[in-house]
Amino acid sequence: MKVFALIIFLTFVSFASDSSDELRVKILEKVIAEVDADKENLIWSDNKQICNSLKERKTLQTTKNCESATIIILENKNNLKQSCVSKNIFVLSYELLSDVPKSFGALFWKKGRPNIVIIKPRIQKQSIEISNNLAPYLEDKVW
Repeated sequence: MKVFALIIFLTFVSFASDSSDELRVKILEKVIAEVDADKENLIWSDNKQICNSLKERKTLQTTKNCESATIIILENKNNLKQSCVSKNIFVLSYELLSDVPKSFGALFWKKGRPNIVIIKPRIQKQSIEISNNLAPYLEDKVW
C-alpha cells in the first residue's frame, strides 16, 4: 500500500513540475516577444529544456550557442561564458539580477506565483525597448 501511495504521489509531482515548466516557457515567450533588443530576437538558454520547448513551439528562434544569441535566458551564472557577458540577459531567479549586472529582467517564483521584474535603468542603458504590455513590471532598482 505504501508503494502504491508513493507511486501516486510521484506521478502528481511529475505532472506538477511539467506544468510549471510549461507555464515558465509560456511566460518567457510572452515576455521575450515584447522585448525589442534587435529586429529579430535569437534566444539561447543554459537550460536546455527551455531551448527545446521554445524550439518545439516555434514562436521564438533559438540558437545552440550564446555567441549568436541576441537574448540569453540564464538560470545559472556559472554557465555564462565570458564571450557572452555583453549580451542582453534575462535571468530565472531574483538573486541573479544582483549577481549578473548586465541582466535586464527576471522571471522567478515567489509564494508559488510567477513574478516578472524588468529593471528600467538597465533597459535604458542597454537601449532595449519594451512594449507597453511590460510597463507594469518595470522597477527602478533591484530591491
